[in-house]
Amino acid sequence: MSDTSTDGPSTVWHTVDDLVRWLDRESALPVEQERLLRILKLSEEAGEVAQAVIGATGQNPRKGRTHSWDDVHSELCDVIVTAMVALRTLTPEARRVFEGHLERVAERVPAAAPGGEVPARAVREVPAPPVGEAPAPPGGEVPAPPA
Repeated sequence: MSDTSTDGPSTVWHTVDDLVRWLDRESALPVEQERLLRILKLSEEAGEVAQAVIGATGQNPRKGRTHSWDDVHSELCDVIVTAMVALRTLTPEARRVFEGHLERVAERVPAAAPGGEVPARAVREVPAPPVGEAPAPPGGEVPAPPA
């Protein structure tokens, strides 16, 4: 599926519905406990994003580089899917709730609102660093290592 698919959101939410039905079927926990654990799962997934970023940038000197930026992308996708499953677990109207919230967020950002203009200074491409390289800090200067 690509970003340009016309049935993309529908397909995504059908997949989320399938995941929720599968999880519901496989769970032996009481409904309220299962609901809470699906929300808490978000914290676990966010922690995996942090771990992947630390590994991709080599910020743990004991371990060095343990992850790639593709790993970070994958972990971010896990956060998104987990959040969608949690939202769908809470309401059968998850798609409507999400789209309404996204619309309200977009209204607060002039460039994202329909007909909004993007100021030239706001447009800048920040490519991901090649696999195995840490991103350059803002301004492009790499600080010297501590002595």
